[in-house]
Amino acid sequence: MNREDIKKVVLAYSGGLDTSVIIPWLKENYNNCEVIAVSGNVGQGDELDGLEEKALKTGASKLYVLDLTEEYVNDYIMPCLKAGAQYEGYLLGTSHARPLIAKGLVEIALKEGADAVCHGCTGKGNDQVRFELAIRHFAPQMHIIAPWREWDIRSRDEEIDYAEAHDVPLRISRETNYSKDKNLWHLSHEGLDLENPANEPQYEKPGFLELCVSPYDAPDTPECISLEFKQGVPCALNGEQMSAKEIVLKLNEIGGRNGIGLLDLVENRLVGMKSRGIYETPGGTILYEAHKYLESITLDKMTAHKKEELALTYAELVYNGQWFTSLKEALDAFVNKTQETVNGTVKLKLYKGNIIKAGVTSPDSLYSEDLASFGESDYDQKDSEGFIKLYGLPITVKAVLDQKKK
Repeated sequence: MNREDIKKVVLAYSGGLDTSVIIPWLKENYNNCEVIAVSGNVGQGDELDGLEEKALKTGASKLYVLDLTEEYVNDYIMPCLKAGAQYEGYLLGTSHARPLIAKGLVEIALKEGADAVCHGCTGKGNDQVRFELAIRHFAPQMHIIAPWREWDIRSRDEEIDYAEAHDVPLRISRETNYSKDKNLWHLSHEGLDLENPANEPQYEKPGFLELCVSPYDAPDTPECISLEFKQGVPCALNGEQMSAKEIVLKLNEIGGRNGIGLLDLVENRLVGMKSRGIYETPGGTILYEAHKYLESITLDKMTAHKKEELALTYAELVYNGQWFTSLKEALDAFVNKTQETVNGTVKLKLYKGNIIKAGVTSPDSLYSEDLASFGESDYDQKDSEGFIKLYGLPITVKAVLDQKKK
């Protein structure tokens, strides 16, 4: 579309630096078009406070705040947990939120009859792909505006200059100008001193960590918890039945105060460069560890190994923005089949950033104490002799042939 044809734009709005600057920029550069801000509530907490006032003050005609928290946990986080999907150690906190937010963005754009949708993702990042592939899935003809690929602004410092020149209120300063993404699953930190991998993260600096404490500041005694799962989904914490969302939020509190879930990662971005970030994922880290622990007694060897292999493919699909694809759907079918027997209770001890296993039980356990015992059992150890001969037959045949050649 030509710029002059765009009269109404729906903007994915967080109230952060990028999207705050974009509202006046759109009005300046797209013929004073109407800008409708849309914020997807995926658990940002107080980041949503005062958002409407700020959006209207900077030029938006209205703000939609979509409560996506239940859908986010049940339809986006839980499938990744069941799959055991993690990308280079990263638990996909930003990755699986973006397709859901984009889905809500398109719904409002179609409702409002918008000519285009707009996002604040940079041309260096992964989120531009995640947003735009989801938008194309739900509205393949929708025009997409990505200011970072159009404007002359080249840095976050220049963005702050633009904001100050246009009286855009900001919650950050040049000294605290980390690029952050927060939801009910995680908090990420990028930029400033973190851009040099040689720099140690300032975990003890007041205000840096938000969901966790530094392991150094965690209690000196371990905290014991139990988690119950039904078909791979957490359903109870410490004996109390809860929704998956409630469990995630409660585990964020418990894990956070014990210094659980800090990750310092140099990851390989989809666009080709390496990027360094710090992630806080206290509840998610506990859930992944507990889920894997339970699977160790409920999945057979071949299923467990194939699932672990496909978990990498699953994670790459999510990381690379390919949530709404046939392959992702097929993998979900496989994963859901594997989770039918992932039922039981896991006990853990949390201590200064560590998760210590403390016992696991399941009505579907494949573990046989009788077979595995070093004591007397029904296992006939003589049976292994024939097994080893057949298992090693190719090695024996090759060795005999080699000897004859010599």
